[in-house]
Amino acid sequence: MSKISNLAVIEDGAVIGENVEIGAFCFISAEAKIGDNTTIAQGACIYGKTTIGKNNRIFSHAVLGSIPQDLKYDGEDVELIIGDDNTIREFTLFNPGTKGGGGKTIVGNHNLFMGYVHLGHDVIIGNHCILANAATLAGHVELGDYVVVGGMTPIHQFVHVGDYAMVGGASALAQDIPPFCMAEGNRAMLRGLNLTGLRRNISRDDINELKVAYKELFESGKPLKESATQLLDTTQNHYVRDLCNFVIKTKRGIPFERKNI
Repeated sequence: MSKISNLAVIEDGAVIGENVEIGAFCFISAEAKIGDNTTIAQGACIYGKTTIGKNNRIFSHAVLGSIPQDLKYDGEDVELIIGDDNTIREFTLFNPGTKGGGGKTIVGNHNLFMGYVHLGHDVIIGNHCILANAATLAGHVELGDYVVVGGMTPIHQFVHVGDYAMVGGASALAQDIPPFCMAEGNRAMLRGLNLTGLRRNISRDDINELKVAYKELFESGKPLKESATQLLDTTQNHYVRDLCNFVIKTKRGIPFERKNI
């Protein structure tokens, strides 16, 4: 049975699942859908066509689904889709998509968004990501699975961060970060593999292969995409192949210190 405060405002048409808690002074729009066992703390606002899955915890004054912060937005039918088992802390702001980006902002499962995190329009977030306090993602940013973004870090529009990557706190990221890597600094640069994150999830043998691949790609001084293509021809390790394919497909480039040979 759901527990909904008499002081919450829920528009007609909103779909509320089983065992949902909604605190005082919350607002839920007519087009919203709230999944089972989700809790929404006092003062949170769910606007527009926002779909929230099961077992999410949404804290006070979170604002989810308010119109995109994009001057091109002109009232199009857009939406925000949030998966299951996410923790969304105080004063977070998630915007829906825009017509130019496919109309959807999509958040996966089991993510932690700390206070004041902003997800801009058309952002795509994978699963098991952690965004620390005041991390801010501009429009069209894409994060893979198990990505960690440190506090006070802005990420430029259209940037792609691969699986198991980490971006340090107080960095400013303007280019793509390949999977399994760590970047930091203003502007952020690659510093090596994200070994702490990898050791929690990937075997030692796979990590050793990634170490060899990282050196070949980013420390050999050879042309980056040429090195990635050569590695693809010689390895069957799927983590290394993921890394190489990311390098080949990047559109914004990868920030690393190029060495002369």
